[in-house]
Amino acid sequence: MKYSKAFIPTVKETPSDADTISQKLMLRAGLIRKLTSGIYEWLPLGLKVLKKVEQIIREEMNNIDGQELLMPAMLPKELWVETGRWDIYGKELCRLQDRSGREFCLGPTHEEIITDIVRKDVRSYRELPLMLYQFQTKFRDEIRPRFGVMRAKEFYMKDAYSFHATEEDADRYYKVVYTAYSKICERCGFDFRAVEAATGAIGGSFSHEFMVIADTGEEEIVACDCGYGANVEKAECLRDEGRGTKDNFRLPTSDFLPLEEVHTPNMKTVEEVGKFLYEKPEKFIKTLIYLADGKAIMVLVRGDCEINEEKLKSFLKCNELVLADAATVEKLTGAPVGFAGPSRLPSTVCRLPIFADYSVENIINGISGANKKDYHLKNLNITRDYKPETILDLRKVKKGDKCPRCRKNELRFGRGIEVGHTFKLGTKYSEAMDASFLDEHGNKKHFIMGCYGIGVSRIVAAAIEQSHDENGIIWNRAIAPFDVVIVPINYTDAIKDACDKIYLQLSGKMEVLLDDRDERAGVKFKDADLVGIPVRVTVSEKTLKENKAEIKYRNENKPELVSIENLLDFIK
Repeated sequence: MKYSKAFIPTVKETPSDADTISQKLMLRAGLIRKLTSGIYEWLPLGLKVLKKVEQIIREEMNNIDGQELLMPAMLPKELWVETGRWDIYGKELCRLQDRSGREFCLGPTHEEIITDIVRKDVRSYRELPLMLYQFQTKFRDEIRPRFGVMRAKEFYMKDAYSFHATEEDADRYYKVVYTAYSKICERCGFDFRAVEAATGAIGGSFSHEFMVIADTGEEEIVACDCGYGANVEKAECLRDEGRGTKDNFRLPTSDFLPLEEVHTPNMKTVEEVGKFLYEKPEKFIKTLIYLADGKAIMVLVRGDCEINEEKLKSFLKCNELVLADAATVEKLTGAPVGFAGPSRLPSTVCRLPIFADYSVENIINGISGANKKDYHLKNLNITRDYKPETILDLRKVKKGDKCPRCRKNELRFGRGIEVGHTFKLGTKYSEAMDASFLDEHGNKKHFIMGCYGIGVSRIVAAAIEQSHDENGIIWNRAIAPFDVVIVPINYTDAIKDACDKIYLQLSGKMEVLLDDRDERAGVKFKDADLVGIPVRVTVSEKTLKENKAEIKYRNENKPELVSIENLLDFIK
């Protein structure tokens, strides 16, 4: 294609509202334009990249016996009610009504729809396993759209769903998809890591996120040289067996000191009380009141740690988990926020379930709120002064923690951009929607399902976040909008003839952009670097004297002179 005929509206200035490198460069390079908050138009150059990513994904899905279909974007309420997600999904679900008042949503995901398709037509175990996938625009009413196309209200993704007769086959195929996703990331040129992740609103027994490693990534991940990796929401924390035991939380009672009430006026935080009492945060039992599906619970964690709400939500198997408001805390504990503790709860309160993190079980003579305004308790000990319902891994992983797998190395922290997510769903949706088949003995069984999503538009942004410099984008050739850009220094006379010859020589063998614009060489070079085309071929009077062209790769600084006749072989 000739540049003069192409619609590539590059801009010099960085848009003021762009908050990530990829968003800035995609806008400046003319890949996208912002229509409104969280909604973008994909211009021709951006769409070329998007479609190349799509084709890579399609090839890998077809290689594992996936079959492509296309489901509607507007989904009826009735199917979502069957699974309970119409009420659970929350405000991110874009809801609407047709002229008859019938309720719909714009699909953020398609588990209900694919399950409905399969339950209507698949009857026997002989038709399994089955994997169906689609490329579809998805909609989520993000409360605060940000990061350009990475967290938008409208985005483009591939979602796939597999159906199996047995758990063993579902586990086998999960590994097949895992390998296919790894190949997709490799073909896109990514430095990536697959990490264990929370299942979130999709549900299921386990899942993995495919993370593109980037300092600008919005997700924090941990990893170990032994191969373990996890999103911080999922990362496991080791239990320090110490003096505690799993069942009885036994501690050496001879070390226990008498419980002591201490006046701590207006001191609510661990930092404030610790400074006042000259005690370290590790001595504190931080106490939080949550509402799990409306039911109040008390959660304990060591003062230098934070509760991992995803772990707590997963353990409780609740749909909604929120911190209790100040009025509820005071009603349950008899004291304002900041003075709650697991001991000496008001007698008027019905038994409040207490869940403690591993970090709490070995605290001897700890400190916590006294359930009394402006007072804390010292020398608080488990079993003597309080006994949790259960004790389990509830905290967020932190620097210095050991790997939960090898139990030797310290975990490394990094950042990543999630581009794909695989889920082992089990029978979550098939049971809710009574989607079943007959097994080899004629017995009715519910399908065992897997779900596998990958963000096509996210991959484009992630590629830019991971590969760019001060001049612009650096594309991997597999997803670049063009393979080669030809830059003539004055597109006239002999230079024009040479460039046209090179254009014909390369066209058909690769995708070529000929910059035939009446612009200064500096402008052409800057645009070529901004757009990030992998190979630049420059022709000038100087190079023509030797019947050569200057070849420069986008990711290298040093150009090379190559004979025009040998350009095709050299570039290939």
